[in-house]
Amino acid sequence: MEKRTFGRTGLAVSVLGFGGAPIGVLKIQQDRIEKILNTLLDRGVNVIDTAAMYAGSEEAIGNAVAHRRNEYVLISKCGQAIEGLEGEAWSAQVITQTVDRALRRLKTDHLDVMLLHTCDLETLKKEEALGALVAAREAGKVQFVGYSGDNEAAVYAAEHPEISVLQTSLNICDQANLDKALSIALKNDVGVIVKRPIANAAWKVLSDQPGFYQTYAQIYTDRLEKMGTTPADLGFDGEPQAVWPEIALRFTLSIPGVHTAIIGTTNPEHVAANIGIAAKGPLPQKMVEELRQVFHRAESAAGETWNGLT
Repeated sequence: MEKRTFGRTGLAVSVLGFGGAPIGVLKIQQDRIEKILNTLLDRGVNVIDTAAMYAGSEEAIGNAVAHRRNEYVLISKCGQAIEGLEGEAWSAQVITQTVDRALRRLKTDHLDVMLLHTCDLETLKKEEALGALVAAREAGKVQFVGYSGDNEAAVYAAEHPEISVLQTSLNICDQANLDKALSIALKNDVGVIVKRPIANAAWKVLSDQPGFYQTYAQIYTDRLEKMGTTPADLGFDGEPQAVWPEIALRFTLSIPGVHTAIIGTTNPEHVAANIGIAAKGPLPQKMVEELRQVFHRAESAAGETWNGLT
């Protein structure tokens, strides 16, 4: 598994990472989670991403792989008000408590990265939330502070000296952050985690998508249809349903400044497939440029701005 230096953190991260939202939201059985995570670690994937708001995800990850803690970069997210914890959303109180709870649930003495979980630009600028994470870093609970979000807030975060890691949306159907925040992150040597790298499988029939994905999938499905390109147009053979995942993931991993792309795998069979795709490396530059042009032409024809999906 290829590893890249994670910006100025100096950490080495695998280009493919595990996204922990589905295992919590979909209530995946613990034995299945253990099989997925241990297989990923065995195959060289060393990025595990979760969040306080992914119901049950932190506990499941801690129970599954805490005994292998020195083998992975552990990332969680915080900020929203949570039942059972005191404090309002984005307050120092709720963030401090969420960090402490994450350490207990993930069975670790530190998080490699803690991200603010998609607060708006105004909240980010107030810096109470960010200040609480900086305090957690100074206390040794968090190694690096970051932000998860998109658009103007992502641009601000990529420019902030205290923020070492940015998690943002980027895929064939979602390129706004590539044009804006990512270039700043690259200039400032910020570690970049890409969420939704396979565009929520926008090529699938929408009714086949899990319920909690459908909002994003609907938007991406509409965009992909308007883009009007096919795998065959890009020089790929095979059934589109089978080929699109490769095109999408390799496109994301082709973008300069991207260090790791997280996928919410819930099927052990998909683990090997995703690892195999990542091993093929970036798409040819000509193909990347074509997908960029197709996106911008479709956005222009639609007469609207296709912002990054938060």
